[in-house]
Amino acid sequence: MSSIIFHFLILSVLIFLSCYQPFSKSTSEVTGNMTDRIALLSIKAGIDSDPLQLTASWNESTHFCSWIGVTCSHRHQRVVKLDLRSSMLSGSLSPSVGNLSFLREFQLYNNSFSGEIPQEVGRLSRLKILSLENNSFSGEIPKNISRCFNLIKLGLGGNNLIGTIPMEFQFLSNLELFFVYLNNLTGQLPPYLGNISSLVSISAGGNNFVGNIPDTLGRLRNLEYVELGINNLSGTFPSSFFNLSSLTNIDMPLNKFQGSLPPDIFTTLPKLQKLNIARNQLTGNIPPSVLNATELMLFAINVNGFTGKVPSFGNMQKLDWLALNQNELGYGKPDDLDFMSSLLNCTHLSLLHLSENRFQGVLPRFIGNISGLRRFTIGGNLIYGDIPTEISELVNLETMYLWSNQLTGSVPDSVGKLQQLKILSLLENKLSGEIPSSIGNLTLLTELYLQGNNLQGIIPYTLGRCSSLLSVDISRNKLSGYIPEEIFSLPSLSEFLDLSSNSLVGFLPSKISGLEHLVLLNLSNNMLSGIIPESFGSLISLRELYMANNFFQGNLFPMSSLKSLEIIDISHNNITGKIPKFLDNFSFLRNLNLSYNDLEGEVPTEGVFRNSSQVSVDGNSKLCGGIPDLQLPLCSIKETSKKSRISRSLILVICICSSVLVLIPVTISIIVYNQKHKKKALLADSQGNDVLPMVSYKSLYKATDGFSTDHLIGSGKFSSVYKGALNENGSVVAIKVLQLEVRGASRSFVAECEALRRIRHRNLVKVLTSCSSVDFQGKEFKAIVYAYMENGNLENWLHQDPEIVDSNQWQRHLTLVERLNIAIEVASALDYLHHHCGTPLVHCDLKPSNILLDRNLVAHVGDFGLARFIHEDNRALSEGFKGTFGYAAPEYGMGSEPSTYGDVYSYGILLLELFTGKRPTAHDFSSGLNLHNFSKMAIPERIMEICDPTLFYDEEERLSKNPEYEIPKYLISVMKIGISCSMEVPRERMDISNVINELYSVRNVLLTT
Repeated sequence: MSSIIFHFLILSVLIFLSCYQPFSKSTSEVTGNMTDRIALLSIKAGIDSDPLQLTASWNESTHFCSWIGVTCSHRHQRVVKLDLRSSMLSGSLSPSVGNLSFLREFQLYNNSFSGEIPQEVGRLSRLKILSLENNSFSGEIPKNISRCFNLIKLGLGGNNLIGTIPMEFQFLSNLELFFVYLNNLTGQLPPYLGNISSLVSISAGGNNFVGNIPDTLGRLRNLEYVELGINNLSGTFPSSFFNLSSLTNIDMPLNKFQGSLPPDIFTTLPKLQKLNIARNQLTGNIPPSVLNATELMLFAINVNGFTGKVPSFGNMQKLDWLALNQNELGYGKPDDLDFMSSLLNCTHLSLLHLSENRFQGVLPRFIGNISGLRRFTIGGNLIYGDIPTEISELVNLETMYLWSNQLTGSVPDSVGKLQQLKILSLLENKLSGEIPSSIGNLTLLTELYLQGNNLQGIIPYTLGRCSSLLSVDISRNKLSGYIPEEIFSLPSLSEFLDLSSNSLVGFLPSKISGLEHLVLLNLSNNMLSGIIPESFGSLISLRELYMANNFFQGNLFPMSSLKSLEIIDISHNNITGKIPKFLDNFSFLRNLNLSYNDLEGEVPTEGVFRNSSQVSVDGNSKLCGGIPDLQLPLCSIKETSKKSRISRSLILVICICSSVLVLIPVTISIIVYNQKHKKKALLADSQGNDVLPMVSYKSLYKATDGFSTDHLIGSGKFSSVYKGALNENGSVVAIKVLQLEVRGASRSFVAECEALRRIRHRNLVKVLTSCSSVDFQGKEFKAIVYAYMENGNLENWLHQDPEIVDSNQWQRHLTLVERLNIAIEVASALDYLHHHCGTPLVHCDLKPSNILLDRNLVAHVGDFGLARFIHEDNRALSEGFKGTFGYAAPEYGMGSEPSTYGDVYSYGILLLELFTGKRPTAHDFSSGLNLHNFSKMAIPERIMEICDPTLFYDEEERLSKNPEYEIPKYLISVMKIGISCSMEVPRERMDISNVINELYSVRNVLLTT
């Protein structure tokens, strides 16, 4: 019996074991699959925004291996790859990612994830690729990523990480790609990097690293790419570094490196394609071994202290970028430019920077054979002789800087063949002859600098054909004759027009009103005469006006509407009459020179007249009064003349009252008539002479191919905007179609029409016409037609997806100066709305998507659907209000009426966003932190950390011209303005008028630095 029981037990155990194995395996797989599914759903739960609906497929209806972005292994159905790059996702990364234990590749590149990188990433021991670049991760780099010992790529660049590179990373022995660029990392580059022999690429630029380059990097025999630019690295390059024959790219600008380049650098580095060591403290000669650099495409050593003769570049057939500017190259001898003949072999050369050296000699005539050149600068040297006519063969040339040399002869007529030219700078030379009429062929020209030469003859009227001109300076020449009226018809002129110190004659024509966008006008030191025309009052954007030393007559009353003026110099003319009272109400005016005219009467004592250091009235013998510091005689007023004037005033008042009583019935009749026709005339007095007649629904339908989505360029709560070409004149326009089925859309339409018909300013959208009709189904239809803005809205420029051409090239972005211009232009529009358009108007919805940019990137404030006029008692004409979260002032959330303070708050947030690149609704702003506090805490020490890094990409040339130029001090000033405007308490906010003054001061210093 016991034997039977024993065998039974043995048999039972065997059966159990035979069943247990498969059951155990199945359970493991199921458990693993369930873990992966739960981990993925946790990652989805951490995503706050998914505009592309990429994770919409992540649900129970399908197996997780079929979800978008997920790749599983065939055998075990475990997640091995998670690819969510460039998906516009935002939120935080769930720690559950650490449960994807089979994960080999994790791609989260180019999204908007924020918060800290979870420590649980260190549990992914099979991980080979971790790509978290271009997000907003913060905090320190998790040390336990070092447990991912199979990592081949570690990509952490383009985030907000702080601290040092962890010492534990020395155990990542398989690492090939190490990217930590554009963060806020500190400390030194760890020497252990030289022990990771597999490293191929190191990118650590745009941080705060200090110290030397470790000698140990010379051990990395596989290293191809090293990028350490925009740090605080110092010392000399280790000699072993230049023995790495595998190197193809060395990118180390904007550091403090010293010493010289080894003579044989291009022999020991035969594969080198890019050498960028600009803006350091390097000295010595350019190594003659550069002749062996057959693979070199970029050679940038600008803004250093290199000396001596420039060697031949004859074997560099792939060279595209050669930047030698701002060194001490050349000996000041006629053969200094001999090296240029070798550039004929560089058939791909597009950029040649030679400015600010010691080069002497003549411009070679064969320069026209370097046909691919787009930018050519050789200003600030000792170049003499003529400008060769062969320069016209540079048909791709966009920028030509020949300033501050000793060039003689005339400006060649052939310059008119440079159809792509945008900037022409020939200032401070010895050029003579006439300005060629062919210059009118340069329709893309935006900047023209001819000042400080000996040019003669007249200003060619063809200059008026240069329809893209923003800035013109032809001062300090010997020009004569009349100023062509065509120049005054260039609406693009918005920066400055300087014709001073010539021998120009004649009157100012009425067409001067065409310069309504101009900021600076200088006509001083000529022989101009006549009165200041009434049309002068159209120059509403004017900030600086110089008309001294001419023969102008009459009075200053045509200037009464130029309330943006900061500087007026009309001294040494024949101006008569009294000093206009309106000048003491010009709130921006800080310098007024009226000396040596024939003015009379009492000098005002308010406004700019309060400070004698800001006003000059010398040489006007008939003036009296004013503040004591002016030392003018007291004004003598007889009592009898007082009484006489009072009597005359009383009689005048009686006459006026009588006239009013007679006119009341007539006025009432006119009002009744106008009320009946008010709807039809809603947009009749809109902006400018470009207004089209009212258009039909049929015309708009045809212009947009039936309101096709192909023509759709934007949409909002109340409307959709389409691009179309009207049959009336073939012009491209933007058509805003109201969604009348949405509650509030009709009110929005009326508000916008009412606002736009009363206002006119260069920085406001221009309404052309409107349509109030029915569609083909008989439904009510309303639309407003605007001038089309070629460059879309500011929102798209600030927050578009970066298109990476390669690992070193970024998409087109707004430069520091362009952003500053936009900030000034938006502030100017607000100042006009609040102070200069009659009844104050509050926009109520200022944000980047409502800032439109024309083809010259001039900003125009749009979308007045929420705009409200302000009563005399400072209350808005509205019932209820809704702005945009993040931009609307905090008091609006507590029921306060719209006010100019609210617009200033929105402007402050917009200004901070413009320079930080961060939306006020970004996910890293939580728990009481907002864009205002975020910016305030960073001022001044951490200013570079919070600013949009793309701000600094285009400052190369400015820094090359002035080594003392410091970006941070300008940014600190701008950020302080944004912080002041976005204070929580309304009355603590900066006045928009002062904002403009401050921003102009920043820009003026910036542009002259």
